Amino acid sequence: MKDSATALASSNGTPHLDSVAPRCALPGGEVRFRGQHLRPQELKRPHVQFGPVAGPVVIGSDDFVIARVPEGALSGPAVISTNGHMSNPLDVRVAVSISEGLNPVGNPALDAEGNIYATFSGSRGEQVPVAVFKIDTSYNVRPFVSDLMNATGIAFDRDGEMYVSSRHEGTVYRVTRSGAMSVFAEGMGVATGIAFDRDQNLFVGDRSGTIFKIAPDRQIFVHATLEPSMAAYHLAVGPDGDLFVCGPTTSSFDCVYRVDSHGDVTVLYRGLGRPQGLAFDADGNLYVAASLRGQRGIVKITPGQEASLEVSGQGLVGLAFAPGRSVVLATGDAVHRLSWDIAGLPLPPA
Repeated sequence: MKDSATALASSNGTPHLDSVAPRCALPGGEVRFRGQHLRPQELKRPHVQFGPVAGPVVIGSDDFVIARVPEGALSGPAVISTNGHMSNPLDVRVAVSISEGLNPVGNPALDAEGNIYATFSGSRGEQVPVAVFKIDTSYNVRPFVSDLMNATGIAFDRDGEMYVSSRHEGTVYRVTRSGAMSVFAEGMGVATGIAFDRDQNLFVGDRSGTIFKIAPDRQIFVHATLEPSMAAYHLAVGPDGDLFVCGPTTSSFDCVYRVDSHGDVTVLYRGLGRPQGLAFDADGNLYVAASLRGQRGIVKITPGQEASLEVSGQGLVGLAFAPGRSVVLATGDAVHRLSWDIAGLPLPPA
């Protein structure tokens, strides 16, 4: 049974919106509105407004419209206008850029104070002036780590120490709070993604599919081996202590893998395009920077292995949950912040 607002819209031809998906986007991301009377007379395009800024229409019909979130849009109500009538508003949350001119190749990372760290990774073998930047809670950006070739993965241990992998050297460095580096472990091929488990073992992915496990005493073991063509580029540890792994290929049907404590590998989910950074929320849902059914963004995979696009945006390579129920999103050249009302998986106590 239709509610009174929908019934009124049906009677006078006023556009009415039932839903928008996904509800979150970066500027340039596409969202789909569903409703009634969304096609103007004479087959003209409807007018979509994100707050005070108009958004271009990609495609539409009487009951759906796909629109692109424009530059300059802010979180707030979105409406569609047709034939001189305006629809009811629906809320769309838009990520805000907080730093540009970076080159992340995976997740950003946050310390206990909420400072954000992101890489300028560069091309393989390229020496860049600054490898890791620090973005403080006022969004001031400053160099943090230099003299590190191809910084790739960033992780913090339980005590707040930073670790950074170099895919050029196959080395993981420990970084002090002042930005001074020392070698933590080396000789791990093309070291890419890194992640700590609850016992403070550090997992390191290699581009040939090997996953190394570095114990707290720095002994190095081969924890698991995936197919040689599978680059273990992105790692995250789930609430049950299992390790989750993905790596982008040219396929549109890539996998996220689960690796248990014994090193046994199973497929968690298949059907993503170029899956990259991984992160868990407090309810055990896994979020992946990937394409789902042709649309790029942040994909949510539930414990029941159901997938849905939750954030729309091009070029996303990683994410990290932040204080205040928000999330930091990394594209290939920038870092953004989105108020998302989702809490990240808490770190185990020190």
